[in-house]
Amino acid sequence: MDLLELQNPLITLVQKAGVAILEVYKMSQQYPVRTKADHSPLTQADLLAHEILTAGLQALIPEYPILSEEGPKVPWQERQRWACYWLIDPLDGTRQFIQQSGEFTVNVALIQDHKPIIGLLHVPVTGETYYAGSQWGGAYKLDANQQIIPLHTRKWHFGQTTVLTSQAARMERIQALLGQLGPLTQIKMSSAWKFAHLAEGKADISPRLGDTSEWDTAAGQCILELAGGALVDLKGCPLRYNMRDTVLNPHFIALGDVAQLAKRLFSNSPLPKGEGNVRKKQN
Repeated sequence: MDLLELQNPLITLVQKAGVAILEVYKMSQQYPVRTKADHSPLTQADLLAHEILTAGLQALIPEYPILSEEGPKVPWQERQRWACYWLIDPLDGTRQFIQQSGEFTVNVALIQDHKPIIGLLHVPVTGETYYAGSQWGGAYKLDANQQIIPLHTRKWHFGQTTVLTSQAARMERIQALLGQLGPLTQIKMSSAWKFAHLAEGKADISPRLGDTSEWDTAAGQCILELAGGALVDLKGCPLRYNMRDTVLNPHFIALGDVAQLAKRLFSNSPLPKGEGNVRKKQN
């Protein structure tokens, strides 16, 4: 299937997973919460979404392997031969799902040559679907009324920086990392939804100084990049996927206005030429 033809089937698929998640969410007290080997929680919603997504993706392109947070662990000896594969987090923000905060997403990305070339983030509680593709003409949001809205990151101004952080982030560490940006306004959010907020110009930057895995970031990175932003490590290099025998990410910073923020933060190690995306003109 041509990548152009994948857009609508993928949107339908992540929305289907979102419906299944919401059904469990409404009756969450009736379902037990398990604990995985890494001590993270696992719910029936994680498993249902995993089953829906993997079956749907295999039906779309059977030859592409799938790496899912809730799927079997794939040895590095096998993974390193993958040139193109699906990378998914069926329910990103399981703790927030359990806490009934609403801040959780369905994440699906297509990785090719270590880069996300398709990304979808679906927010079950709002019905919004954020999506982007290298052949889809940019990044977009499909709102709850089925209206398509192009996504563009916003221009950054010194001293007017809105920072999205995880619920547990320590502001003194964030301030030490981003002090050269002037005063910071903090908004706490969970899950990959932060990338979508940056892509639609609701904030400027989002650092992450804790543990994350590649399925947590790939879909959001694709959307953010095609909206004009970037997702980089602490040296200013874009995150890449399936390049090591671990699926853990380095610490990273998600940027909205790449030109201005990268210049401030990485004066000695700017983004490589051609990485990220040139900001689109806003009307």
